[in-house]
Amino acid sequence: MIARPHLLVRLSGLVPTLIVALLSLYRPPFLANLEYSVYDVLVNASHLRPPDNRVVIVDVDERSLTAIGQWPWRRDTVGNLIARLRDLGAATVALDVMLTESDRFEGSGASPDAVLANTLKAGRVVLGYAMTFDPVSSESKPCVQHPLNLAIVRRGDDQSSPFFRATGSICSLPALSQAAGASGFLNAAPDPDGILRRVPLLVEYEGRVYPSLALAAVFKTIGTGDMALRVNNVNSASLLTGTVSVPVDGKSNLLIRYRGRKRTFPYVSAADILSGRTAGDLFKDKIVFIGTTALGTREVVATPLDTLFAGVEVQATVADNLLQQDFIRRPEPGVTLETQVVLALGITAVLLIGRFGIVWGSVATAMCLGLAWAGAIMLMSGRGIFLSPLYPTLGLSFSLAVIAVTWFALEHRRADRAVVDRTKSQKLMVQSLLSLTTVRDAETGKHSRRTQRYTRILAEELATHPKFAQFLTPQNIELLSSLAPLHDIGKVGVPDQVLNKPGELTAEELVEMRKHPAHGRDVIENAERDVGVRDDVILAMAKDIVYTHHEKWDGTGYPQGLRGTEIPIAGRVMALVDVYDAIRTRRLYRKPMTQEEAVAFIVNRRGTHFDPDVIDAFVNVTAKLARLSMDSES
Repeated sequence: MIARPHLLVRLSGLVPTLIVALLSLYRPPFLANLEYSVYDVLVNASHLRPPDNRVVIVDVDERSLTAIGQWPWRRDTVGNLIARLRDLGAATVALDVMLTESDRFEGSGASPDAVLANTLKAGRVVLGYAMTFDPVSSESKPCVQHPLNLAIVRRGDDQSSPFFRATGSICSLPALSQAAGASGFLNAAPDPDGILRRVPLLVEYEGRVYPSLALAAVFKTIGTGDMALRVNNVNSASLLTGTVSVPVDGKSNLLIRYRGRKRTFPYVSAADILSGRTAGDLFKDKIVFIGTTALGTREVVATPLDTLFAGVEVQATVADNLLQQDFIRRPEPGVTLETQVVLALGITAVLLIGRFGIVWGSVATAMCLGLAWAGAIMLMSGRGIFLSPLYPTLGLSFSLAVIAVTWFALEHRRADRAVVDRTKSQKLMVQSLLSLTTVRDAETGKHSRRTQRYTRILAEELATHPKFAQFLTPQNIELLSSLAPLHDIGKVGVPDQVLNKPGELTAEELVEMRKHPAHGRDVIENAERDVGVRDDVILAMAKDIVYTHHEKWDGTGYPQGLRGTEIPIAGRVMALVDVYDAIRTRRLYRKPMTQEEAVAFIVNRRGTHFDPDVIDAFVNVTAKLARLSMDSES
């Protein structure tokens, strides 16, 4: 592995960085779900602050239905519940229910709706209603709603509406809304993936602006001064009231800062209040939300922290956020900041990989990304600032992937070039040594070249045998055939009078001739030692060929007297090829054998001179060898 990658490798990381930087600026919709998921990870990893003790939920639960009866209750019962909460010191009572129809008990005695209306007139109550957003507004029943007196301040020239525009509304009975004097909408739509992360605080309807139930309840409790909506840009705005600045997005949505999983806020059963079984100071100066969680009456939503979160607790959480003023804020230049982080991490990756190499550079860059995630979690947890590490993560991952692919491609190309260069060097070495033998003995040089072709054919046939398939791979067959000409390289160490003698050798001369395998091995080992090469595959096979091609299967060969499988496969193949070429070639002291005679001569030495399996392979390719032999003679 190279320590400092090629310049192309380093620069290749900048291209994906620039691509992701552009995506970060334009925010393509196909990445929206990933953005939501990253936001949820940050929410779950952040420190959860406890809820404000000024918010309580009164729950129309299963026990309440058992004690009072099925929902909806008589309006005078609802009025009694509200009156008891006021008597217990509640600052504001907000109803997360809608009273859209006349009481079913109307006409039997005193009007339950009139009793409730009289209770509402005493004040400190906010009713809930729903806005509708159908493309075509349907005919609505008469509604009494309570808009805000809101100034809109724009910093730029953008004139797009900073609100969702409703087309209709579903309200409580006009007499009840009129008596209460305050109301707010209950709408809270989840994001496209089904998770509720934000709620609208303001909605526009027929040219006027209306507050959510939670916002109306908080305003009812703490009062309001002059209110204004400052529109920063198409994605960012701030709701200003008194000394409070509430960060919202371009459609007046507030990111909800959840306090935990469901039932994080105190829940009190409505049955306990109506029966007088509650502590005296539990509701004093509190904002009380009345909602239903009984089976069949409840409305639940999924949040980043829980999949079954009661709708009334959503309103309580929004009110809590407004009271504590520890909002989750999306900075006005958030997109720009995230894009800058993408570019910074991409450039850092290139510099680190250039300095430390691809492995340690990638590790160091991944640590930088980890710090970016840790920083995002700390910002959200400590300061409520939401900066998404999504695009920095995509940019860095894409960049590292492209760098790795480019590096491996260049390494593969370099390896291929090295193989080609090595093959050329190998051939040059073989040809150089072969030329050396040719200078000493022309016939020896020719013999070496012929054995190269014979070796390839025999080895390819032998490779089909299961015993030899693992060793005789295509690469080793190529190596074996290319090295075959070196088998007699040791003859350069044999005296000329012995090497070039026209007749048969004497016993002493035969001893001298039989030294050539050792001479050849010594040549290669001396070269290894001089160059400092150890355990080289090519040279190991070359030594096997040179030193063992005169060994015999029955152990009567030389120079070591190896027997059977003690003889390397390369030596066994070379032994047969060497003999075959020798008996098929004219010598000064004898005539060559015919093909049939040569085959019979070799087969007769099965199990004595030659490996029986090599003999079988030889018999299968005799026709090919004969054609090559004839070509050599011509």
